[in-house]
Amino acid sequence: MFEQVVFAWRSLSRKRGRSILTILGIVIGVASVTVIGNISQCGSTALNNEMDSLGLNGLTISASSSAVLEQETLEIVQDSSEVEQAMPVLMQTGEISARNEQSDALLWGIDENAGRIISLEVLYGRGLNRQDMMMQKNVCLIDEAFSKAAFGRSNGVGKTISAVYGGVSEKYTVVGIVKTGSGLLQSFMGSYIPSFIYLPYTSMQSSLGRTTFDQIAVRIEEGEDADIVGTHLANALERSSGIEDGYLANNLVKQKDSLNNMLNILTLIFSAVGAVSLLVASLSIMTVMLVSVHERTREIGIKKAIGAGNDIILQEFLWEALLLSLTGALIGALVGTGISYAGAAIFGVALELRLDIIWLASGFSVVSGVIFGVYPAMKAASLPPIDALHSNG
Repeated sequence: MFEQVVFAWRSLSRKRGRSILTILGIVIGVASVTVIGNISQCGSTALNNEMDSLGLNGLTISASSSAVLEQETLEIVQDSSEVEQAMPVLMQTGEISARNEQSDALLWGIDENAGRIISLEVLYGRGLNRQDMMMQKNVCLIDEAFSKAAFGRSNGVGKTISAVYGGVSEKYTVVGIVKTGSGLLQSFMGSYIPSFIYLPYTSMQSSLGRTTFDQIAVRIEEGEDADIVGTHLANALERSSGIEDGYLANNLVKQKDSLNNMLNILTLIFSAVGAVSLLVASLSIMTVMLVSVHERTREIGIKKAIGAGNDIILQEFLWEALLLSLTGALIGALVGTGISYAGAAIFGVALELRLDIIWLASGFSVVSGVIFGVYPAMKAASLPPIDALHSNG
């Protein structure tokens, strides 16, 4: 077997340019599928982090135009045995500015329990507390990206920013810097993604002159079914208010799963496109080997004349096909992984390798390469020795 591998390698080396081009086709195919798989995994992780950072990992309660969310509503939700934690949420779009930096912003009015419901990681300073709510303090949490842009550093605690929203303008003291999700969307889309600012909901209510909420964010007890809990809460609020179809519970975990499923489908589609290139590369192996059989007809005849059986010739050509596809698969997997790491470093995200896709792409290229190499190998093995010796090939 070792001698057959050596002969196969020498045969490929004699036509080095042709062999390299064939291997290159496999490299491109495997690398493409590898990069697509890794990008999809990064995208899925980033999507989950971004959605979790907005509180999209539980339930939200919203009201129709005929109903309102107020303190009494909040207390009904909080008193439910199926609810672990609930908080009021106000949402406003606006602009924030500090020094010479100005940014579109999404302003969130939250309470001191926000960290128990949404994924809010405080990098510097502190989060909002009960005193901030009771005294309606003009304090805020801003994201790290805006802090860097406005103050030239990640830690902008103690600085003052101006916020314009809902037709009012207020100044807020920064008490904490938070990291919003993975930061991938901000890195990729830049100014198209607004900055995030978190305020005491009582301060926002005071500025806007209102006592109601936009939504109630709910974290349910472990083991409870989100859909069932949502239905129970909506029914309880409708009974309390006497308003039919006045409240809607949104299961955001289900919505997140739907987005992940869509991303997985897109990954499969793009991977299939990459697999087509692998198939084309495998067909090129058949073409190259058929040409090789024609060029080496006399060599095959000599080998058969001195005692080489059909099985020896067959195995030698199959080894050539295997070496071509295996070399291309290994290099392609390494190139694809390298490109993935480079891309992750550029966008500042953690890379989670899709080893299943890497193995699948590599295995597919090797198996298809050998399969497409069977016909040329059989053709070479079936050549009559006398005809082969009289050939000019």
